[in-house]
Amino acid sequence: MNYPAPSPEINLGSIFPFDLDQFQKDAIASLNAGRSVVVCAPTGSGKTLVGEYAIYRALARRKRVFYTTPLKALSNQKLRDFREKFGADLVGLLTGDASINRDAPILVMTTEIFRNMLYGTPIGQVGISLVDVEAVVLDECHYMNDRQRGTVWEESIIYCPREVQLVALSATVANSEQLTDWLNHVHGPTDLIYSDFRPVPLEFNFCNPKGLFPLLNESKNKINPRLVKKHRKGQGDRGKNGRPEAPGIIYTLSQLQQRDMLPAIYFIFSRRGCDKAVAEVGDLWLVNGQESQILREQIDDFLNRNPEAGRSGQIAPLYRGVAAHHAGILPAWKVLVEELFQQGLIKVVFATETLAAGINMPARTTVISTLSKRTDTGHRLLNASEFLQMAGRAGRRGMDKQGYVVTVQTPFEGSKEAAYLATSKADPLVSQFTPSYGMVLNLLQTHTIEQARELVERSFGQYIANLHLKPEYDEIAELQEQLAQLQEQIAAVDESEIAVYEKLRQRLKVERQLLKTLQQQAQDDRQEELVMMLGFAVSGTLLSLKGKNITVSTPITAVLVGKSPGLAQTPYFVCLGQDNRWYVATTEDVMNLHAEMPRLDVPADMLPPPELLFKPGQSYRGNEQTAAIAQSIPEPGEPFHLSPEVAEQLSRVTAIEEQIENHPLRQSGNASTIFKRRARYVELEAELEQLQEQVEQQSQRHWEEFLNLITILQQFGCLDNLVPTELGRIAAAIRGENELWLGLVFASGQLNQLDPHHLAAAIAALVTETPRPDSRVNFDLSQEVAEALAKLRNIRRQMFQLQRRYNVALPIWLEFELIAIVEKWALGMEWTELCSHTTLDEGDVVRILRRTLDLLSQIPHVPHLPEILQRNAYRAMQLIDRFPVNEVVE
Repeated sequence: MNYPAPSPEINLGSIFPFDLDQFQKDAIASLNAGRSVVVCAPTGSGKTLVGEYAIYRALARRKRVFYTTPLKALSNQKLRDFREKFGADLVGLLTGDASINRDAPILVMTTEIFRNMLYGTPIGQVGISLVDVEAVVLDECHYMNDRQRGTVWEESIIYCPREVQLVALSATVANSEQLTDWLNHVHGPTDLIYSDFRPVPLEFNFCNPKGLFPLLNESKNKINPRLVKKHRKGQGDRGKNGRPEAPGIIYTLSQLQQRDMLPAIYFIFSRRGCDKAVAEVGDLWLVNGQESQILREQIDDFLNRNPEAGRSGQIAPLYRGVAAHHAGILPAWKVLVEELFQQGLIKVVFATETLAAGINMPARTTVISTLSKRTDTGHRLLNASEFLQMAGRAGRRGMDKQGYVVTVQTPFEGSKEAAYLATSKADPLVSQFTPSYGMVLNLLQTHTIEQARELVERSFGQYIANLHLKPEYDEIAELQEQLAQLQEQIAAVDESEIAVYEKLRQRLKVERQLLKTLQQQAQDDRQEELVMMLGFAVSGTLLSLKGKNITVSTPITAVLVGKSPGLAQTPYFVCLGQDNRWYVATTEDVMNLHAEMPRLDVPADMLPPPELLFKPGQSYRGNEQTAAIAQSIPEPGEPFHLSPEVAEQLSRVTAIEEQIENHPLRQSGNASTIFKRRARYVELEAELEQLQEQVEQQSQRHWEEFLNLITILQQFGCLDNLVPTELGRIAAAIRGENELWLGLVFASGQLNQLDPHHLAAAIAALVTETPRPDSRVNFDLSQEVAEALAKLRNIRRQMFQLQRRYNVALPIWLEFELIAIVEKWALGMEWTELCSHTTLDEGDVVRILRRTLDLLSQIPHVPHLPEILQRNAYRAMQLIDRFPVNEVVE
């Protein structure tokens, strides 16, 4: 698509009445050249301006822009920001359960909503919902790293039509080049706009009980040497158990206040820790008289409008400029805290790290209270990206010359760990791409299996896998080249000649083996004959000696002088050798008995010397008398005891050897080379096959998962000949973590007869995660709901079995413990009374109710469901959707 030059009415100076940074200018130039962009820059550096430029440009051309965010809360915040900037008429919002001004030229939505929109048309085509959309802004694109939401981002990029420009805004990541290269492959021409410049520079500090110190040296690349010396000094700042002592929160805040480093976000990694900190500093007054007056007015106004939202432990500290911000707090109260903080009226917010992800709440200082966190697999040090995400909240553009990051001494981590993280580079983006039932069904509604495979193999995960497998791919190419060369060399020789030569070689091998066998037999027969002849041998008989006991290199011719009784009824032979030495031999040492030669005359008085022991192998030198006898021992002729069978076989072997010697291949001198090549060819083929198998296993992981999901869907009758059936279309229309499970439940009919308040509780059972062991709700579940859910257990069991068999790890929730609270809320119970009957935090109760509301809101739009279920779902929504559960967007 040819993009026109920027409209004359777009005057950058009038839109942005300040100097743009170079990376912002570069990004705008790329967009104007019709290219997509990946803008990778630190938190707070002004990435959003690039997205805003895309909006201004679209408005000038009478086009539209979709602005996507990872979280609903962020979408709501963007809606408020854009209404203020562009006017309420021009901005719309799409969420799972509501749409406001959906045809507006600027449409804000979560990335998941955008992905679902793209499912509706064949990939690459511009569907009705994308008509006139010029650009899509993917805000917080580093959310691709998120285990639960990452897949949605990858799908959105893969499915988005090439005609639409993508504006991907990401925090700094180590592999931004790879991300950009991937977009070039799967979407279209894309430029990387990278900047590590921070308009408000960060200064890293370290707080311990002795004060606040610079964390790094003057070059900002190593730990401050003063901190290393302090650490070595000894036990001065050690606690009772010998570990370093942590400074108190009030002490840390007073250090910040003295240096004019407030307002601050103070990160503590637990909800209870945040609440405890608020209580601990509750008497600290951090605002001046004027700020206190404005705070009082705004807080009182909020409480007048929402009397149920105030909590005693939160209101009093808020008047003094102190607040907590975490997932357990009422969302409406969190929004109030965010708005007051943005105005600079709150001086310290104690927050869990979720605040670092996306919500626009910059501060002058961020305090990171500990450098390790508890995870499913135990405690671990923060990784670089987590640390930088929190640190990046420090420094407000246009308000602060300097942002401050304060790390705090704990009993377990000190300045060494802090300096390591402060000087680390960001981690790379990791693909979290995982096929789901919804993905399979939605793709197969509009695509063939081949097209679906091509889409799955375009994922960032596949791209990264291919990069990692590059050495293996290179090795495969190398092996294939070697095989081709060998094949060429082998092909140059006549195949029939090779066949004949090979046949002769094989035949020679067999005939030689047979010759060896016959020779062994002949030798065994000769040995038997020798033993018999030795039994009759008398003095003067000539023998050849060499064997087990007489270990000589060549046989010794000797004359038998006499016999001596030996072991096991076999005699020892006492002999005189040609070398004038006496020998004691056994039958095993006699190689031959020369019966064909005349016996020697041995004097009867010639006896072996007394020193000669009568043991096999013993030997002793002779004397002058024996020397005369030894000299008279003749040299026997060559013994030739060749049996007719051996002689015949030997001639056969000789004949084949002659044939091989005279064969053209042998004559050419290439025979051994050719056979070595053929053997190497077979080896290489096996090696290549093994390597290709390994690579296929690693590179086809996502497709294997996709096929496993197809198999499970077929077992449940959701696919017929790879086309979604009615049940498949029900599951395809649902958004959730396990669309098949939800589809099976809706289609089972078990929920059809439930009243709206009962239906709300049953739906909550399908979206509520397994609670922590200490979570309690002091309400009894209605029998109607318990019975309906109990009838779903059989389907659930079948699903568990199949998912286990095919290694699918998607949750199949059916939660009985907490859902009675949903029923009570639907029946109209007051919020404060409801929360007094549970150990759950208010934020958690809201989350359960909102997740229930989200699934209920989908039921009226799911095809093929009975009208009664859809009607009851709509009624249940009305019962639940009231303050503080409803998300008020003014």
